[in-house]
Amino acid sequence: MNSAVLEVDVSNNASMSGHDRASPEGLGTGRQPALNGCPWHDVNEMLQTAGLRPTRQRMALGWLLFGKGARHLTAEMLYEEATLAKVPVSLATVYNTLNQLTDAGLLRQVSVDGTKTYFDTNITAHHHFYLENNHELVDIPDQHLALSKLPEAPEGYEIARIDMVVRLRKKR
Repeated sequence: MNSAVLEVDVSNNASMSGHDRASPEGLGTGRQPALNGCPWHDVNEMLQTAGLRPTRQRMALGWLLFGKGARHLTAEMLYEEATLAKVPVSLATVYNTLNQLTDAGLLRQVSVDGTKTYFDTNITAHHHFYLENNHELVDIPDQHLALSKLPEAPEGYEIARIDMVVRLRKKR
């Protein structure tokens, strides 16, 4: 049996539209990053456009994160990749950097069960399958997926974003 977990982020940094496309454009300095396809250059541009200083650690972790296309990673997974790539960072630095990149709008945070947090390099509006057996997060390909009725937001709040995680497991 599949179950859906509806997470509503009531922060003020995204819109409700299913067509909203969050991107590094317009972040921080308000200018578009001048991306040229070189991961090192592009990470530097993304960080500067988002108003983050391109430190060696941010650059190295950004290169690992964004140099491989759209992905879903936990802090532990990125730390393991950094260790294998001989990037000298602590797990605390990885967590701090992921949170800074999320706050800057370069990553999207997706929580599963409140116990596991993934960071998604695809920051467009979309939903996820969570494969319980593999502990893997996968994008749901249907961009037209929609809830038929939204709950009323409490007094003083507005719905900023809806994250749907559909949990899947192998049939028995």
